[in-house]
Amino acid sequence: MSAAVIRPELFASPGELRSAIRAGRFVGQTAGQTAGFVQTNLVVLPAEYADEFAEFCRVNDRPCPLVARTLPGDPCPRHVAPGADLRTDVPRYRVFCGGVAEREESTDIADLWRDDFVAFLLGCSFTFESALVAAGLGVRHIDEGRNVPMFRTNRSCAAAGRFAGPLVVSMRPYRREQIDDVVRISAEFPRMHGGPVHVGDPAALGIADVTRPDFGEAVTIRDDEMPVFWACGVTPQLALLAAKPEIAITHSPGHMFVTDLKDEMFRQPQDAGK
Repeated sequence: MSAAVIRPELFASPGELRSAIRAGRFVGQTAGQTAGFVQTNLVVLPAEYADEFAEFCRVNDRPCPLVARTLPGDPCPRHVAPGADLRTDVPRYRVFCGGVAEREESTDIADLWRDDFVAFLLGCSFTFESALVAAGLGVRHIDEGRNVPMFRTNRSCAAAGRFAGPLVVSMRPYRREQIDDVVRISAEFPRMHGGPVHVGDPAALGIADVTRPDFGEAVTIRDDEMPVFWACGVTPQLALLAAKPEIAITHSPGHMFVTDLKDEMFRQPQDAGK
């Protein structure tokens, strides 16, 4: 008999979830939380790197769709979550020194915050997951209470100044007859990574073993299912290896910042205007 899946407490309101995170009551991955509200990837950099990173996002808008950028020193993303604090409202952070991630992850970066820090919030595939679930297309890592599996690929991003690196993808398995609907629905969210970048053989992306993700956790892939891969917002974390800022801070993969924006604000039905 397999072990029962232990599901975390579910929060309907972004404010309630952020308060729980800030108080240290929630430190887990955020897939399935606050259904209907946009979750984002986080990248925090010294101001001298900000324009170069913004350009990296522009030329790689599939993995790095920019949702918001803060002013130097301001930890509040005022246009997407008034009253939130990017120093405390992410469940887990990764700190990079000279482009290298520190081994220990933090749940609070207030003591590291600087007056020259600029924060970037990037679109996340957790947004189109809500639409997939609503359409009856279950998302395996949510069903299994796991973090989404993510992989480095053999595809290179376009370089921008000091920023360069490989594309990272997330993976969700679906049956062949579900693929058309999965592609169509996710493509309606172009600022949340959009449709898949690849369906099928992981080797085409340079992925040797789809059961051993580089980030996140492995999920069950059944015999009648195919792996489906989307561009992933963890991509900038590998670009930090090339840029090597003295310090940079990101979310831990799967542990997102939740905004007050509604998913439907970013939905662009493919038949719009026809």
